[in-house]
Amino acid sequence: MRLLPHRRIALPVAVALTTGLLAVAAPGGSAPPAASAATGPALTADIDRLLTDPRLAGATAAVKVVDTGTGEVLYAHNSAQLALPASTMKLVTSAAAMDALGTDHRFSTDVLTTGRREGGVVRGDLVLRGGGDPSLLAEDLDALARQVADSGVRLVTGSLAYDASRYDDVPLGSGWAWDDEPYYYSPQISALTLASDTDYDMGTLQVTLTPGEPGKPAAVKVVPADTGVTITGGVTTGPAGSAGTVDVTRRHGTGEVVLSGSLPADNGPDDEWVTVDAPARATANVFAAALRRHGVHVIGRDPVAATTPADAQRVAHHDSATLGELLVPFLKLSNNGIAEHLVKEIGRVAAGDGSWPAGLARISDFLHRNGLDVTPTRQVDGSGLSRYDLVTADRYTALLSYARKQPWFSTWYEALPIAGNPDRMIGGSLASRMQGTAAAGNVHAKTGSMSGVDTLAGYVTSPEGRPLAFTVLLNNFAGARPRSVIDQIAVRLAGGPAAAAAPRAQVQDGAVEQPQEPALAPAGVHGRSWD
Repeated sequence: MRLLPHRRIALPVAVALTTGLLAVAAPGGSAPPAASAATGPALTADIDRLLTDPRLAGATAAVKVVDTGTGEVLYAHNSAQLALPASTMKLVTSAAAMDALGTDHRFSTDVLTTGRREGGVVRGDLVLRGGGDPSLLAEDLDALARQVADSGVRLVTGSLAYDASRYDDVPLGSGWAWDDEPYYYSPQISALTLASDTDYDMGTLQVTLTPGEPGKPAAVKVVPADTGVTITGGVTTGPAGSAGTVDVTRRHGTGEVVLSGSLPADNGPDDEWVTVDAPARATANVFAAALRRHGVHVIGRDPVAATTPADAQRVAHHDSATLGELLVPFLKLSNNGIAEHLVKEIGRVAAGDGSWPAGLARISDFLHRNGLDVTPTRQVDGSGLSRYDLVTADRYTALLSYARKQPWFSTWYEALPIAGNPDRMIGGSLASRMQGTAAAGNVHAKTGSMSGVDTLAGYVTSPEGRPLAFTVLLNNFAGARPRSVIDQIAVRLAGGPAAAAAPRAQVQDGAVEQPQEPALAPAGVHGRSWD
């Protein structure tokens, strides 16, 4: 998810992207040229050679390349072999969501009253009801509180209740690692949750640490404020030039966030993210504070969990951006939480059951109805964070070919990361990869990586103008990450034999990769899904 370890720029929900490449990859148009050295036997020889990289010794590699215009298979290696997908699983989840929910689907959050209303007094409870919005921000809650105040409510004789019943109460996905739970990419999933930033890292706190004088505590700022989370420990200010040893974590099974370590005096503010426990309650606490600011007094002392009565009256309402707009932060930034919300929302809309089993059953049905279950696979979550997920290159290339013919394709295609574009809301998780190569600005693809896993699946246009779909799944490597092998394959597809002969320096791992693991634990310890 997080593409840069420390970035603090406000981001739009959607961006305007260039469409020249889309016109090449979009359905229709004249038939592509016949195979040449760019897509003929030379391609097989070049990819075979790339897969002999010594970093892949003992590892598994699955690769497939197809012409989406003709259906011709241009290359296949272990394409029916099951592999861990990491975040490329989001291709399946997003396509199924576009099919089941539609581009214009929105998530709603409501404030309702129970009991009777007497002027500015509500004789009953005020209910904050979550609608599964993965992009809800503190300012949205403030706007809801303002609506309540503007409606004339000044006193609530009951309690502030919070309703997260749109989804079930299972907070974590099957096969998610327990030691990943404190980190932003493994949030608890709830129908009522709050994002700490405009990347929509829901169910998290952003903790900003600012150094003081050496030997003094660093200042601590927490966003969103008023969640009720307990902060313990602290971070000291070390001498200028000293090592930074900051650690921000959540004690397992609790809501206690623990700070420790040292921050150099000459270091700028340091931003860290940590998940919250019981996000619905934390969201209700933030809303309670917003109500107080707007002059609405609730007699009940603490927010309480409840299910909204059928006869409750709505007094405030908020809609999220459309699903089509939310695809941009979802796919560009590889947002795990949005993926899981989409699975549960599919289940809720299609089957009246906002759960992983219900949503995944509908995703499986989507694949079957459209002939995309070409090989047996297993999907247990929406993001690919689980080590139980298994896919094949055949499945991905079939999905990519299918998607080109759908009415939602252009929205989906534009939301994919674009190789070599440094704007993180365009390049996304490919922003620093393949820069200065034939693939830059050409490859639109979804990345995926965990310890021992590196994957890429998406689209590229060949030198002759052939619209290609490709998948590369690398698994079970224990040494150096062989990411440059993936990038070299993509560059070869984009640039032909000449690109295959180009200096490897163009796609060296160290030159193009984002940091794979923040300074939380030794590399490879956690099964993290970074992008």
